[in-house]
Amino acid sequence: MADGERGTRLEGTPEPHKMITAAGGVSVAADIYGDFGPLVILQHGGGQTRHAWKSAGQSLADAGYQAVSLDARGHGDSEWAPNGDYSNDVLVDDLVAVVEHFDQAPILVGASMGGGTSLTAVGEGRVDALALVLVDTAPRLEAGGVRKIRDFMAQAPEGFSSLDEVADAIANYQPHRKRPRTLDGLAKNVRLWPDGRYRWHWDPEFMQRKRSLGDRIPRQEEAARNVQCPSLLVRGGLSDVLSEEGAQAYLELVPHSQYSNVGEAAHMVAGDRNDVFVASVLKFLSEVAPAT
Repeated sequence: MADGERGTRLEGTPEPHKMITAAGGVSVAADIYGDFGPLVILQHGGGQTRHAWKSAGQSLADAGYQAVSLDARGHGDSEWAPNGDYSNDVLVDDLVAVVEHFDQAPILVGASMGGGTSLTAVGEGRVDALALVLVDTAPRLEAGGVRKIRDFMAQAPEGFSSLDEVADAIANYQPHRKRPRTLDGLAKNVRLWPDGRYRWHWDPEFMQRKRSLGDRIPRQEEAARNVQCPSLLVRGGLSDVLSEEGAQAYLELVPHSQYSNVGEAAHMVAGDRNDVFVASVLKFLSEVAPAT
């Protein structure tokens, strides 16, 4: 799909550091933090972009890792799937292509949708990872919390008339966060379409994919049972998507996994308490995949 058909990037939106050819020839955008060190691939949740990991990526680079933050296909500056395929299978295929591009066994860090992609890739033997970090996701999720995310993403299909309206929508969805004083950061979340309306920075077809928690649970649980690499599960203590019971169910499936509960964070853990999140991840990595 041509760029003009999905709106134009707002002024001040950072250009991706690299475009990588993924499954089916779809190009995915990546930002790279650090020039050397163990490879850490950061995958965001549905509806987010690579920018969700900016602070975490820089912190990883400062600690001696090379962090690669991806825009999933159909998100941010990555190309939209020409056939509208945003299934877990094709996202895993994209991840495999990215790993092959860097030709190095990675540490996978995935939030929500990105975590599901990482878990499937590791548990089904598609990626030989040094370590796996899941951020507020596991095989068993809370239907109400997932529905809240989908409702947020599906709102205003006709777009927003101003960035103030975008900010209001985000504030209503995340009442635990302070509303930003300036709206400059919102440029990374929306595009300006030819009709003068602002729309979210993802392919509308992404919301049309068929998803069922009941269908995903058996596959994700089987993948979890097969995880052999070091694992860390990070849960937002305020999350309505991954409950404490869901977290403990994962730990039973992966008994060697470590666990961190970030008490003052909701589903978007890295965005809510990046300091605590990064500290937890770096402590884990120092034990299982230290930077040299």
